[in-house]
This record gives sequence, structure tokens and C-alpha cells, in this order.
Amino acid sequence: MFSELSLAPRYRLDDESPWLQGIDPLRRYWIYVNGDGRSVRALSGLTTQGSEAFKQAIGSFRALSTGQELTLPTELGDRLTIHCVATNCYAIADTSTSAEVWHLFDAESLESLLLTAHPDWQCAPQHLNLGRSLLTAAWGQPAIVKAA
Repeated sequence: MFSELSLAPRYRLDDESPWLQGIDPLRRYWIYVNGDGRSVRALSGLTTQGSEAFKQAIGSFRALSTGQELTLPTELGDRLTIHCVATNCYAIADTSTSAEVWHLFDAESLESLLLTAHPDWQCAPQHLNLGRSLLTAAWGQPAIVKAA
């Protein structure tokens, strides 16, 4: 399953098609799946409590080798698990759909996302609406599902 050479396409900072919509205040990474603006997913992002925890998380990510995985804390209590698939190829599982999907990233783009866990980081003003859109969608869902 794991290889030293991976030809799989992955999200990179220098991609021709934009794949990152933004990062909300809860540090969720909003990505366009395969650069398709009609398919957006919010992946839970790393959150740390202080500079030392931040440094440790970044160091642990940089130390990953092929076949290893790293589980990190997120703001909402779930976990962010990063899988090192190959050299310069990392995966984050997305379970927001009926079938689990792995989003692939190169080291540079994934590390830039993880750096938003720094205690001094602030999201861009236009990205505040990303979190609000999720909250608005939640208000449209029924609170209790009726039993049969």
C-alpha cells in the first residue's frame, strides 16, 4: 500500500486550479475537492494549546516517514489523522460523505495548513463566513429525527 514513489495527484501550493477556499476561525480547512468549486469539504484542522504544543505537533509532522500516521487534536474535539503515504505525499481522511475519501497533500501545502494552529494566527476576515455558513446549514436541519 505504501511506496517511496507516488504519482497520485495531490493538493499543492503551486496548483493551477485553486483548491483552498479558506480556513475558518475554528481552523477547519475548506477545500474544493479536486479543484471543483461545486464540491467543497471542511476538514478539521490542528489546534494547539500554546507554543510548545504547536512546536511539538509541527516537529512530529516533519518526522513522519512512509507508512506512519500522526493523530493531532482539533478545536471541535475530533481528531486530525495524517497518513504519510509516500515521500512528499500525505493523506487526510474525510468522513463527511457516505464513503471515506483521502485527500492527498504535498508536505509544503499540508505544513502551511498546520501552521494556522500557531497561537497568534488569525483567519482572514472574508473567511469568517465559512464557519457561519456551516452554522446556518445546521439550523436548517431537524433537531430530532422522527422514529418510524
